[in-house]
Amino acid sequence: MRPPPGCCKRILPFNSAVQPRQESLRRGGARASYALMAATDSANTSGLSATNLTRDYPTRAEPLRILRGVNLSLARGDALAVTGPSGSGKSTLLHIFGALDRPTGGEVLINGRNPFALPEPELAAFRNREIGFVFQEHYLLPQCSVLENVLIPTIVAPDAGAAVAERARMLLDRVGLARRLDHRPAELSGGERQRVAIVRALINRPTLLLCDEPTGNLDRVTARSVADVILEMAKAENATLIVVTHSAELAARLPKRMELEEGKLEPAK
Repeated sequence: MRPPPGCCKRILPFNSAVQPRQESLRRGGARASYALMAATDSANTSGLSATNLTRDYPTRAEPLRILRGVNLSLARGDALAVTGPSGSGKSTLLHIFGALDRPTGGEVLINGRNPFALPEPELAAFRNREIGFVFQEHYLLPQCSVLENVLIPTIVAPDAGAAVAERARMLLDRVGLARRLDHRPAELSGGERQRVAIVRALINRPTLLLCDEPTGNLDRVTARSVADVILEMAKAENATLIVVTHSAELAARLPKRMELEEGKLEPAK
């Protein structure tokens, strides 16, 4: 599916609002400012909790139950890997945590709020503000530059402007893409595209970062590099991190590990 024509033009005010300021965005200064900006949200120590989550899908015979009473509690800044066989419901669970799919039963709280109790416009705003997503595919718009792709989630923000454009530059510098701001996705390597996707997921300072097989399309060396970026950035932003993966190597790098099997989420063996 092709993005709507002219979509990047609507992002250009962010570029024109902040011209490249080489002196102020040197690597050292950018990282210091980045750390200060990330620290402003650290006072919020809420996280994610799930209580007795179930998810059924209708069939001609009887409902197919994918999740069978999932319980989970994560504090702000926790990092969890979820593993399990294909078809066990890992992506379904992640979509519910991300308010992309509704549970059949149970409750999800993100920073003490149940997103599914919100009307749809408020739910969309909550999701955009509080949750960042990184998928196996990068889903970058091909006709937009790296900087423009990162700024797309900020389009609906009423106060977006110079500050958010500067934050985007800082984050891109943090992941080693300061010299790729004007490049198109086709001009980047697979690892670089995924790093852009990570920065895009974090641009709105989400409190919850959800990653669905983020290294699944990458070779082993690049996968390790992308995993480094995910772990470093989530920690710096004090975001609660959940990574769904088939990679035992990636799962082993996260401090908390659980396995989803037969609809139940249990500590990994």
